[in-house]
Amino acid sequence: MAKAKKINVKPLGDRVVIKPMEAEERTAGGIVLPDTAKEKPQKGGVVAAGPGRTLEDGGVSEMSVKIGDVVLFAKYAGTAITVDGDEYQIMREADILAIIE
Repeated sequence: MAKAKKINVKPLGDRVVIKPMEAEERTAGGIVLPDTAKEKPQKGGVVAAGPGRTLEDGGVSEMSVKIGDVVLFAKYAGTAITVDGDEYQIMREADILAIIE
């Protein structure tokens, strides 16, 4: 993933801010897809992460993801936000399905 630009959003608790990757422009067979037919992206890069979930004993559970990780997330997870004209998804760490290596 290219170097993510710094955003001025600091997520709280176990939330992360993800910059979704662009949807595919073509199918595997080479058919060009119009904007209305593109599926919502489910892959993106982590651009900000909170400190972690607060435990009952007052401790903090460390986050599994870090800034720069490319992740796969649930299709309808999180909330879409716009910061400085760029689209992001903010979601709980539990909505992240995998880290892509």
